Amino acid sequence: MLRKIRTVLAVLFFGLITFYFLDFADILPASFDWLVKMQFVPALISLSLVTLVALIAATLLLGRIYCSVVCPMGVFQDVMNWLSAKFGKNAKGKKWSKRRKRFRFSPAKTWLRWTVLGVTAVGFLCGFTVILGLLEPYSAFGRMVTNVFKPVYMVGNNLLESVFSRFDNYTFYRVDASIVSVSAFLIGLLTFLAIGYLAWRHGRTWCNTVCPVGTLLGFISRYSLLKIRIDKEKCTHCQVCGTRCKASCIDSRNGKIDYSRCVDCFDCIGSCKEGALSYGLPRTSRQQKPAETTRPAPSSRRQFLLAGLATAAAAGKLAAQTPVSNFNSHKAYRRQHPLTPPGSVSLAHFQANCTSCHLCVSKCPSHVLKPAFLEYGLEGMMQPTVYFEKGFCNYDCTVCADVCPNGAIRPLTVEQKHRTQMGKVVFIEENCIVHIDGTNCGACSEHCPTQALSMVPYRDGLTIPHVDTSICVGCGGCEYVCPARPFRAVYIEGNETHQEAKPFEEKKQEDVVIDDFGF
Repeated sequence: MLRKIRTVLAVLFFGLITFYFLDFADILPASFDWLVKMQFVPALISLSLVTLVALIAATLLLGRIYCSVVCPMGVFQDVMNWLSAKFGKNAKGKKWSKRRKRFRFSPAKTWLRWTVLGVTAVGFLCGFTVILGLLEPYSAFGRMVTNVFKPVYMVGNNLLESVFSRFDNYTFYRVDASIVSVSAFLIGLLTFLAIGYLAWRHGRTWCNTVCPVGTLLGFISRYSLLKIRIDKEKCTHCQVCGTRCKASCIDSRNGKIDYSRCVDCFDCIGSCKEGALSYGLPRTSRQQKPAETTRPAPSSRRQFLLAGLATAAAAGKLAAQTPVSNFNSHKAYRRQHPLTPPGSVSLAHFQANCTSCHLCVSKCPSHVLKPAFLEYGLEGMMQPTVYFEKGFCNYDCTVCADVCPNGAIRPLTVEQKHRTQMGKVVFIEENCIVHIDGTNCGACSEHCPTQALSMVPYRDGLTIPHVDTSICVGCGGCEYVCPARPFRAVYIEGNETHQEAKPFEEKKQEDVVIDDFGF
């Protein structure tokens, strides 16, 4: 019964959170953001005390139930393990028999687990967030879904649109199915292949060896109140339970369980024909404490060495901060500072709190957010940045701030969004087609929601853009529509710290009244 309840809850959480990333039509209401805000690392970074206390209390009471039910990457490993049992082959190249896929006990790799956790923590504290972004399970899963699964999902939607539209049914509509970023796609694909392969072959190896959240919650779960316990009087040491344990934490030969690696999947309980396994409280008040295979935490000297290594890695960011140069032309330009999403306060705040889950990238209706490569430096790789190649930031849109679970993008009201200046417009007269071709344009001015760009008299009866950066919010409407190529005449320069734009007064053009025909 416990196994069935756990499976139903895990499938429910996994299905909802996966669809929340894929849902481009907003079928799920905005209130479903609790699915991502209850993840451990986002709650830790955003200092959501209620969520943190609830997760830690649940671990102290029930064990690592978070890893087996709530964490999407944990459930993903269970899915891969289930597929392996159904369609995979054993080490001899033969399909699994009716006796199901078999595991075996392996000692905990304690040194490796705590080393990964130590390097991740020190790197995060030193501002080298990319390590946490790569290893944190929720963010890694989000990148997989956004960059690998979602393009496939979009292609499937477009295929259905083409079929249904032939029968005059427009339930589906065509959407952009292109890859957002090649680098993000490759990282997401490698993550899928690496974790998927480990789960296919070895069950929860990644969860109990590499995942920093698994290591931390594993330490807490050693002291949980409810545990899977072995009744030594009933146990015959048949080792069947060990072959069903995908966490490889049951040493059935010696009657021991490594509770730091047990994820409470309950697969072992139903496999024991003797009824020697149970989940609950100790049978007696002074029951002999089950021996554990977990080794002590790393020594202080090891932590010092890890801190030194992580600091040295973080120091390498200076070389990676140099942006890629453009062509050696006087008409070329180069952004000195990348743009961070509205509500991210500053580049420093954004980099310190973003774990690159790419939920904002997936949800952005204007498609102006894309994963960075080296725009933020090596330490900010994969964190979203703003580009105006496929659109511009909608003046009234606050979606990215609404869905961010980490607090890296703080919530904004529409009124606050209207005053948030994430960048300032820069006008290059030498690139403007009014200057080059001697013809009227004005596209940038027409698409500016704050009138930061206005047309002023130029020469030969032409008008040319004039910039007022004090009322510009950096939405990128002007940059997106500018027809000048290969270098646009207007672009948005990012603000390292977001500023408040001055309010603007909408200017109304006076109608010219003609009394007669003029001839």
